[in-house]
Amino acid sequence: MMKWAVLLCAVLALSECSVRVPLIKGKSARDALEEKGLWEKYREMYPYNPMNKFTQSFAVGQESMTNDADLSYYGVISIGTPPQSFLVIFDTGSSNLWVPSIYCSSRACTSHHKFNPTLSSTFQSNNQPLSIQYGTGSMTGVLGYDTVSVGGIKVPHQIFGLSQTEAPFMAYMKADGILGLAYPRLSASNAQPVFDNMVQQGLVQDYFSVYLSSNSQTGSEVVFGGSDPNHYTGSLVWIPLSSETYWQITMDSVTVNGQVVACNGGCQAIVDTGTSLIVGPNSDIASLNSEVGATTNNGDAIVNCNSISSMPVVSFNINGHSFTLPASAYTRQSNYYGCRTGFGNGGSSLWILGDVFIRQYYTVFNRGNNSVGLAKAV
Repeated sequence: MMKWAVLLCAVLALSECSVRVPLIKGKSARDALEEKGLWEKYREMYPYNPMNKFTQSFAVGQESMTNDADLSYYGVISIGTPPQSFLVIFDTGSSNLWVPSIYCSSRACTSHHKFNPTLSSTFQSNNQPLSIQYGTGSMTGVLGYDTVSVGGIKVPHQIFGLSQTEAPFMAYMKADGILGLAYPRLSASNAQPVFDNMVQQGLVQDYFSVYLSSNSQTGSEVVFGGSDPNHYTGSLVWIPLSSETYWQITMDSVTVNGQVVACNGGCQAIVDTGTSLIVGPNSDIASLNSEVGATTNNGDAIVNCNSISSMPVVSFNINGHSFTLPASAYTRQSNYYGCRTGFGNGGSSLWILGDVFIRQYYTVFNRGNNSVGLAKAV
């Protein structure tokens, strides 16, 4: 049914045409490592730095892998003719598409689907190398072109990466690869992002939206060229971008009980589906965690699971509007490590409004007027 709907949109040039991709909320690499008692070991071996993907050096030939240290959301795409299917994380904090390939012998690749270019009649290689840096390791590969299918719509001649090496941490991830949704200026090797190719070919309108479910494994989705009012209440609040590289906005302050506890005087924040936590400068995060009653232990902000119902609401004040998060939204309980807040150190002046925030606020990413729309998710 979706395929015929897409075809009808293309034939009739319907302005309201949109493409939906169901997202699955799955067990993360961190969950898998915790189950095996290996999380602390891997954190020591591969120190996690969520700000790696947002350093300017990565915008000129390198990019970061999405954060999968907490929860992850992924969907199915296919590449090639006939199609080969992959699970990918839709990441608004990077711009490249890449998947594992048959040229990769790393352990991470053996546990994931691998693209075989020899089986695709539409594959074209350009032999250009690709190097990707991320918070828990690195990946190398080559670039090629093929037809990419997303949500039932085919995007011909799409450039993407084929991995040749991947970090050990990737072996514990459910998703096979990444589909980046940030601006082209961030793309490694100047590879055109999938969404830009969609818009350029007139397949969808120049915006997309994301809904992340809070509890259910199913129900999350990304809609290319549209939005779904059934997933939010009230009107969208439009916030202009302060930089057209990431989906970066200006945040006014972070308050608890009406008192400013972080981002005093304003700060820059990136809305990023590929980061699980809300990340900020170390001193600001320490202040915020302290204000909500958390104590830091080995990098984690620990709270008493029995106290969550009495913990305060945190307000993120943006463009004159207050976006609030109750304690039930910014805390997470692990079967192995108790309860923690979703506020993490970034070691940078930038904030990242990751999945902890986006689960509470339906988000529209508008390339037409370079803005982000936020509304209370339902």
